[in-house]
Amino acid sequence: MPTNIYHERQTRQLCALHTLNNLFQGHESYTKEQLDQICNDLSPNVWINPHRSPLGLGNYDINVIMTALQIRNCEAIWFDKRKDPSCINLKAIVGFILNVPSDYKFGFVTLPLQRRHWIAIRRIDDKYYNLDSKLREPECIGNETELLSYLRSQLETNKRELFVIVEKSVVVSEHQQPYWLNGEPNGIHHSNINESDCTTST
Repeated sequence: MPTNIYHERQTRQLCALHTLNNLFQGHESYTKEQLDQICNDLSPNVWINPHRSPLGLGNYDINVIMTALQIRNCEAIWFDKRKDPSCINLKAIVGFILNVPSDYKFGFVTLPLQRRHWIAIRRIDDKYYNLDSKLREPECIGNETELLSYLRSQLETNKRELFVIVEKSVVVSEHQQPYWLNGEPNGIHHSNINESDCTTST
């Protein structure tokens, strides 16, 4: 395991914050204050902000993540699971953000409730890593072939969603072949996911 990997561990309901910092490999690439400000900008003058936990503990939704990425001139592109991940040009992307179900625990008891959890995946040196903030340490996925196999297994269920993170400079008109996409031009689309499917996280 390389010693230069930055891995932020889970605290409170801040997995979206940890995911962004792990994706860009830097402490305070983003801060909680920044994400809270984004929430306020997205829905000003409301008593209960719909983009985060009512208690202000985090639990940020996809709108906050997408806006935060734009600050760094990046975009989150929702991946159409009807396509195979091999259609992605891995050399042209920043990384991935995976949205998965997550059990809700109170102490040692798992409650019959489900939240959503954000996970960053990116290449470091010549390997891809799962930088899930709930892991004790980064998990090495492996090379490109192993990454594609991993993504296929993750997307076998409708309960998981994948976002491809790209720089704005490689996002082109929908009528052209995206630079970050191999093969068919319509394998990946701008995010049109039903936001209620991934509005909550842990």
